[in-house]
Amino acid sequence: MHTAETVTLARLPSGVPVQTTAHVYEPDDDTDGPTLYVQAAQHGREINGTEVLRRLHGRLERADLTGRVVAVPVADPLTFDHVSYVTSEPIDSVNSNMNRVWPGDAEGTLHERMAATLWEFASDADAIVDLHTGSPDMLTHTVYRQHDDASRQLAEAFGVDLLLAEAAGEDAEEEWTKRNFDGKLRVAATEANIPSITPELAHNKQLVEPAIVAGVDGLLNVCRHLGILPGAVETWDGQTYRNHLGRVTAKTSGLFVAREDVQLGREVRPGDHLGWVYDPTKYTVLQEVEAERAGVVYSIAREATVTAGKTLVGVALPLDDVAGDDLAADDVFGETGDELDI
Repeated sequence: MHTAETVTLARLPSGVPVQTTAHVYEPDDDTDGPTLYVQAAQHGREINGTEVLRRLHGRLERADLTGRVVAVPVADPLTFDHVSYVTSEPIDSVNSNMNRVWPGDAEGTLHERMAATLWEFASDADAIVDLHTGSPDMLTHTVYRQHDDASRQLAEAFGVDLLLAEAAGEDAEEEWTKRNFDGKLRVAATEANIPSITPELAHNKQLVEPAIVAGVDGLLNVCRHLGILPGAVETWDGQTYRNHLGRVTAKTSGLFVAREDVQLGREVRPGDHLGWVYDPTKYTVLQEVEAERAGVVYSIAREATVTAGKTLVGVALPLDDVAGDDLAADDVFGETGDELDI
């Protein structure tokens, strides 16, 4: 059985309501099974998850369910309408990023109120999947909270090849506190003892078929894992890495040119050469971009105009943080002294 509810998340200064739709799929009888909460488009330019839920809709309508699925295809209509990652300052100057304020505050800023409204649905669930979308050149992957076994099992059930374990709270690096990551939905959920994962489904602003298929298959597998749908989940045989610690950032502003042989999925060692940041007016190389830790490349910045601090290459670290010399010699990109070829 499927029902759809219009949910008022907040109101704008003019009195216009900010609304979205919550879809509920449940058994036709009184079967009391587990509940999965899934949402998409917290960040409005991340639209693959919204298409995933549209396609999942048809599958769940026809399915013999033994539990409930609550799906919100557009969690943040304000960013969705503007195809943006965050809201503009006039909308919420304090909390422009909705995924930094969970579980929200019914009397707080606009985004805090929106999160609090959706948290009423999410907090009743037995598991949460928060669908996101990465940058244009990024491996599809799933993030879960490190050391949370139930969340890891959920991530493995989702089934993509790459998992990223993200430390949180006291276990996290200093950057966690600076960027207010404790307010992520995934973190708030695990703090409330609700297993939660964040799949990152490839490109933003574009509907990318392989990422959408991975999302639909992943959610069906999560439903099987929870017992909402019948059937077994195949044993996961991918790789698990650490999130964030291996990112290579711009030390100065300029134009970033990645080496041609820097490809997604490649393994790197400390000192491997990844590209250059150069002065666009004087043509001088400002930074020889090098890997600082051993790991696998999961994202590459393709928007070449960069400012200091921007992530140029995302390197996921092995979960056990193995030393760089454990990688095969033929995985090395080459020497660092190659000339900039533009």
